[in-house]
Amino acid sequence: MSGGEGERERRRNAPLGRVLIIIPTYNEAENLPPLVDRLRAGVPDCDILVADDNSPDGTGKIADEMACHDERVHVLHRPGKEGLGAAYLAGFRWGLQRGYGVLVEMDGDGSHQPEELPRLLTALRGADLVLGSRWVPGGRIVNWPKYREVLSRGGSGYARLLLGLPIRDVTGGFRAFRGHVLDARLLKDVASQGYCFQVDLAHRAVRAGHRVVEVPITFVERRHGDSKMSRDIVIEALWRVTAWGIAARFGKLTSARHT
Repeated sequence: MSGGEGERERRRNAPLGRVLIIIPTYNEAENLPPLVDRLRAGVPDCDILVADDNSPDGTGKIADEMACHDERVHVLHRPGKEGLGAAYLAGFRWGLQRGYGVLVEMDGDGSHQPEELPRLLTALRGADLVLGSRWVPGGRIVNWPKYREVLSRGGSGYARLLLGLPIRDVTGGFRAFRGHVLDARLLKDVASQGYCFQVDLAHRAVRAGHRVVEVPITFVERRHGDSKMSRDIVIEALWRVTAWGIAARFGKLTSARHT
């Protein structure tokens, strides 16, 4: 075992440390309170960071009120809507600066079930990154229209094929990272929008040699508010993944010619 791999093995088998759940929000006033209540009941020892993008519906104020009554709830107010990835990157920086050993990505719309988080954290013992997966055996979706399922399955399959990723659910957003994974090199210039962010982050983690594990989850369509997914986000993801795939294949071809 090389020195670098030995160090990675040591880190992935170390105690998890403190856990921070990062919830990016934009107009989630109806969804946030019940989600936080369920998290506090299911994983009482974890801290929660609400990264709010100046929601017009008052989500940030609601988060402030919860933080006033619960020392484990924190709020990061951002100036405006800048994209899912930008909110998570800000949350990662906030958590790493405060010494959290595990950082969790979780949607603010209730689609990710808090009761399933302990299974992700258990799987993180011996792993660097755990993905909550809809597309492995045992994973499922609830109340999704067929076109959304086709889009998600197709997007994951396309990225997996083009980038050579050993991951079934490449675009999912319920994830638990050990803090050492999220170093400056991995996060440098990472894509900041929707599917792109999740695909890019998973791709970088695999390329860096981190051990990625998938755990089946149940994904439930939001009950309140509107989905943030848009055609522009899908189109951006398509062309970015295609460009990354071509670059990776060209790089391998160039390396082969020089050996």
